[in-house]
Amino acid sequence: MPGEQKFVVRQTLRAAIRKGLIGSKDERITARLSHALIEQAKRQTGIKGDTELLEFALANVALEDNFPATMNKLAGTIDPDIKLGF
Repeated sequence: MPGEQKFVVRQTLRAAIRKGLIGSKDERITARLSHALIEQAKRQTGIKGDTELLEFALANVALEDNFPATMNKLAGTIDPDIKLGF
C-alpha cells in the first residue's frame, strides 16, 4: 500500500502543477490542528513535511471532480431502457 499512496500523492501534485495550482510559494497560512490528525495524514500519505502535506490536501480539494454531485444531477435523465452492452 505505501507504493500506491506515494503514487497517488505524486500524481495529485503533478496534476496540480499542470493546472498551474502549484508553483511559486507566495502565500503563507497558519492553522492550529490536532497532532493526531496531522500524524495520521502523514502515515496515510507517506508525506513527511507539513508544507507538502498541506499542499497535497489542498490540491486534492482543488482538483476534486465533483463526481457525486454530477451523478446526482444526472439522476433520472438517462432512458432506463437504454442498452449498455453488458
